[in-house]
Amino acid sequence: MISPTFAHRSSLLVLLALLATTPLAAAGSWTKLIHLAPQKVNGLVLLGDGTVMAARNNGSTIGKGWYRLTPDASGSYVNGTWTTLSNMLSTRLYYATQVLKDGRVFVAGGEYGTGGPHAEVYDPQTNVWTPIDPPAALWSTTADNFVDSMAEILDDGKVLIMPVSPHSFGVPLLYDPVTNTWSNAGKLKHNIGNQVEATWVKLPDHSILTIDPFDTKAQRYFADTNTWLNDGPEPVQVYDSFIGEMGGALLLPTGNAIFFGASGHNVLYTPTGSIALGTWTPAPDFPNGQGTPDAPCAMMVNGNVLCAVSKTPSAGSFFPSPTSFYEYDPFANSFTQVNGPTGLTDPTPAYPTAMLALPDGRVLYSHMGNDLYVYDPGGAPLAMGKPIISAITQNPNGSWHIDGLQLNGISEGASYGDDLQMNSNYPIVRLTSGSSVYYMRSHDWSSTGVMTGSTPVSTEFDVPASVPPGSYSLEVVANGIASDAVTFVVQGVGTWASAGAGLAGVSGVPSLTGSGTQIAPDPATLTLASANPSALATLFVGLSSTPTPFKGGTLYPVPILVMLPFVTDGGGGVPFSFPWPTGLPAGFSIFWQYGIQDGAAIKGVSLSNALQSTTP
Repeated sequence: MISPTFAHRSSLLVLLALLATTPLAAAGSWTKLIHLAPQKVNGLVLLGDGTVMAARNNGSTIGKGWYRLTPDASGSYVNGTWTTLSNMLSTRLYYATQVLKDGRVFVAGGEYGTGGPHAEVYDPQTNVWTPIDPPAALWSTTADNFVDSMAEILDDGKVLIMPVSPHSFGVPLLYDPVTNTWSNAGKLKHNIGNQVEATWVKLPDHSILTIDPFDTKAQRYFADTNTWLNDGPEPVQVYDSFIGEMGGALLLPTGNAIFFGASGHNVLYTPTGSIALGTWTPAPDFPNGQGTPDAPCAMMVNGNVLCAVSKTPSAGSFFPSPTSFYEYDPFANSFTQVNGPTGLTDPTPAYPTAMLALPDGRVLYSHMGNDLYVYDPGGAPLAMGKPIISAITQNPNGSWHIDGLQLNGISEGASYGDDLQMNSNYPIVRLTSGSSVYYMRSHDWSSTGVMTGSTPVSTEFDVPASVPPGSYSLEVVANGIASDAVTFVVQGVGTWASAGAGLAGVSGVPSLTGSGTQIAPDPATLTLASANPSALATLFVGLSSTPTPFKGGTLYPVPILVMLPFVTDGGGGVPFSFPWPTGLPAGFSIFWQYGIQDGAAIKGVSLSNALQSTTP
């Protein structure tokens, strides 16, 4: 992006001429979100729990705020609600963004604002941003600058990022979120210093393809060797000759990749699946002299690509308006113009716009306003893009594990280029019961690839406590295309309740509390507090309660099933944790109570309150 202010508008006569020469398709439809965002937004990020982060920016005031869009109880984003998230540490506009395997969000740089030389990570679980600048050996925050860097997440979970002003000429950086460390990646080919204004595409062999800035040379990055290899030249100039912009790029369901050009020219790449050079062929030009001077595109569930375009740049208008919309059909290799969200076009240049592939099969669209829209392409989802669930198992910590095929989708979802990255090629887990829809929190997916085919992949997911117990249809969704549903049962959480009074000792009445879901094999914890320090204690356990006089108080777990010996610590406590046993039926109760040797008690023994646990 060159200028943060809107460029000149195209004349009405030119607009009418364009509309007259291109028929409009009727397949897709636009719907405005019912609720306005709290402020104007642009960049969009899909989180692992199905919610959407939207960056606060209006194009003139450089922001650091974020909002979250949460779908309603029926899974509707149109009727979703907005909440405010914590601010980034730096202000930023046009910068690198990637969702990490563990579900956190990586950002770095900013063409405008204070964030240019800085990177940070957001944790949606804690709503906290943490700085992660590279170390001094690799980076100087006074001399080096990410600016509007291109970035990709690699299959091992590392982030590959090419600063516009790198510490070493032509050398990208690698960020490892597991170890929170940085290292140098392999140096670019072709004696170029950066990838400013370029767009990268992830291929099925996990290599990263790019067309070098302002040129027709191309190269690919291979993570296994940490090297770039020549893979060009390509036959057309996709960068425009006035400001050197281009548009998005995506892997297509045909197996080709397409790069959309600000020049109006587009190009297709056929990969070999190895280090051998791929094949480049011209794609059709955009109709009506239009192009993508910084403009988004999104792969839709029907296989077509939704493109935002404008007139190609000229000496007097670098970023023309309005923005028009086309669907690119990769099988027919052709463009068809479609309506915009508010009419025939959107009265804005293309560069403030952004797109995101939603889990419900629609495309979310923003244009630096607080009004957002979804585009529904209609038609059936591509069968080749359907995820396949092989098995679902529970982890020892209570979370869940899914094995399957194609859980990441067949493309990266949406693309823009160096200014915005909206990749969403990771599994989203959804539960449905009747009209109720719940998105789980997926994380730690095994792959960040595309078109993974017959290679087994997996993801972990958590069931929020807010999901009611019951039987659900579970689907894995990749870029809006859902797997076949399987039955998944959500068990409720057990209860812990006081079942009788205790007997005072030296520190008053000892307190016994319990915690845990009471779902096998989740951990459960019994915590004794306020007892006589460093004293012998006995935990009485029973399956029913017949209150019985005992040592001047009342013992409730009677008849006694088992007695477990303990010694209180120096603070008069006993923390006792254990895996919840298997095979207990729903509504099964266990009674617990401690007796503690205590000279201050009536008959030398204090009693905790009794506790009743009941399984869900």
